Amino acid sequence: MGSLQFTKATKQRRGKPGKVDASLSKKLQEVKWGEFKIGDLFDKIRTKSLRYKTSELPSKATKEFILPALTAGIQNQGLNNFVPKDNATILKNVISISANGANTGATFYQNKEFTILQDAYAIRWKFTDNLLTDNHYLYLTASISKVIFGNYEWTNKAGWERIKTEKIQLPIKNDKIDFDFMENFIAELEAYLSVTGLKDYTLTKEEQQALDDFESDQFSFSQFRTGYLFYINSYKKRFDANKVYISDFGKPYVVRTNLCNGIRGYINEDEQFLNEANTLSFGQDTATIFYQKEPYFTGDKIKILKSKDDRFNKLNGLFFVSTMQKSFSCFSWGRSSFNTNIIEKQFIKLPIKNGQPNYSIMETFISAIQKLVIKDVVLYANKKIAATKMVVQSENNKN
Repeated sequence: MGSLQFTKATKQRRGKPGKVDASLSKKLQEVKWGEFKIGDLFDKIRTKSLRYKTSELPSKATKEFILPALTAGIQNQGLNNFVPKDNATILKNVISISANGANTGATFYQNKEFTILQDAYAIRWKFTDNLLTDNHYLYLTASISKVIFGNYEWTNKAGWERIKTEKIQLPIKNDKIDFDFMENFIAELEAYLSVTGLKDYTLTKEEQQALDDFESDQFSFSQFRTGYLFYINSYKKRFDANKVYISDFGKPYVVRTNLCNGIRGYINEDEQFLNEANTLSFGQDTATIFYQKEPYFTGDKIKILKSKDDRFNKLNGLFFVSTMQKSFSCFSWGRSSFNTNIIEKQFIKLPIKNGQPNYSIMETFISAIQKLVIKDVVLYANKKIAATKMVVQSENNKN
């Protein structure tokens, strides 16, 4: 496991992202990773018990009820009620985790004052001599969410005693956590969201309803064999990584890595051997599953899952990826190399309508989740832009 110390460069420019010289994909390919137990990095925060019922509390701030209160949920980062500040444990710049309900394990960075009401808790970075920036917290929050959200449920709640032993992957450099990488990665992600127009986090009525229905356990689910929903095809041609030139240009080259959507890089080969776009790539041995929006080449032991339904697209495809990853996680690594027969017979759990997979609600739900995920980054980026404009305006006024 890596060290918890900041690098010297991070200490010198904390809060000031440096120049990002490589693409997000390339940087992820080059980074080294270490595993860390959540409990080795964070402590659970003790808070005062508040004797309020959510039904008695306002959903908007009033003169007296001014402090946001955290409960289990994913809407508004779990801050759906307000309480008086008196006798409340006021928290800020910590990570909150939902410990109960349909959204157990929902994880958020809280950079404004709030308190704990019920069915949730907050964790704080252990090392007070190593202060974290907002970007560091956003990165850590995403890392924690990746390993706990969706892996706990009503009967297996995401309490601290359970999740503190979970391991997260973090970038390392010289056997220490690479805080510079985290800082710069989030900064580049902010720029990417701006350039690609992915800054809209306002939920539509349909998206809000999908979240409400999910939280109130209104989704109807059923299980389906993977082979009932997908054709399981072999790749058109295997390209050996040692025999191709991998660069930043060309067509995606998908292998069994669990990083970068399975894409190791890009290659230029005979395009008759490209696999179809709008399919799922399945890494045998590792059960790494990704949605591929573009035609792609593959390395060894990759299966191509082509939907039998023409409603299949990127958004509901991401829902399939999530539920399939959870379904296949019960197997040990290398299980019969996940041959076609095993893949076809594995059950996956999906929301249904009239007894069949509800592609529409999956699409709407994932769209809502995407907006919730980018909301923190967008708001933080907007705050920095606004602050920069104020400084520039001030300087102009002086001149």
